[in-house]
Amino acid sequence: MLKKLADSIKNNPFILEKRDINPIVQFIDKNSYKSSRIFADIGEDSAAVEDDDKLILLTTDRIRTTFIENFPYGAGYSSILVSVDDIYACGGYPLAASIIISVKDETISQKLLGGICEASKKFHVPIVRGHTNIHALGYELSSTIIGEINKNDYISAGNAKENDNIILVVDFNGRIGKANKSYYDTTTFESSEVVLNKRKAMNVVAVKHLANASKDISNGGIFGSLLQMIKYSNVGANVNITDIKIPPILKKNQYDLETFFKMYLTTSFVLTASENNCGQIIEIFKEHDLDARIIGKIINEKGLLKLNDGKESIDVIRF
Repeated sequence: MLKKLADSIKNNPFILEKRDINPIVQFIDKNSYKSSRIFADIGEDSAAVEDDDKLILLTTDRIRTTFIENFPYGAGYSSILVSVDDIYACGGYPLAASIIISVKDETISQKLLGGICEASKKFHVPIVRGHTNIHALGYELSSTIIGEINKNDYISAGNAKENDNIILVVDFNGRIGKANKSYYDTTTFESSEVVLNKRKAMNVVAVKHLANASKDISNGGIFGSLLQMIKYSNVGANVNITDIKIPPILKKNQYDLETFFKMYLTTSFVLTASENNCGQIIEIFKEHDLDARIIGKIINEKGLLKLNDGKESIDVIRF
């Protein structure tokens, strides 16, 4: 079982894709202009720029072309969702969004715009700027969202500490995505009040300074997000697979751990924290109707992911 899961993680194309961009990230980091006002940048879900006692947060995401072509409304909606959760992942508050759209078909364009505007209303994020090409040869969609947070409250994705516990946060009130069976939808059918209340759990954790590191769970799944975290933190992770609980709706549809690990989990986060803070963190998420549980430990092995089942252990991959 451990070897099968390890092989599945190692061969996950979304995880391999994240590793493949390292040369680009390193080149930009080495050759671009530096400013003393940059508080956090490469490796973070949301970069941060100093503004007195606050930080201006910035995140950018691109939606895959095939998603736009096959499910334009969902693609538009997701363009806001993915960046919103990047802001909440560090404990911040999203303020406004900018969108870049290139389209060649008016029908797809209208569906894209419908999804974008629906998500804008759902997450209370105004669209304040953008760029549109309506005579393109293909389709492109990307979003940039700005946010803010008090400087002392910012949770970095690259600050996991050796001996921290790893906490997995999942919204159990979800559904299998209509467009993709590997997409776990927790927002399209809920009210703004519900989806925002769940995300505000991250704001509470941030204000109380309980977590050392955090990331939202994106298209690399649980382990794609965790691998990025340990890479930028210069640590490793050892995860006990028996501590991971699959949401009831997925179990009902015969999803196993291998399938679950590959899923894009909306309204879900992975955090690390000291043993003393974990009980309080878990309780905060419970109060916001989210399941949170300890699934492993941060270890002194740079970039190494290990899996165990309480009896045996296996090295999976090193970023």
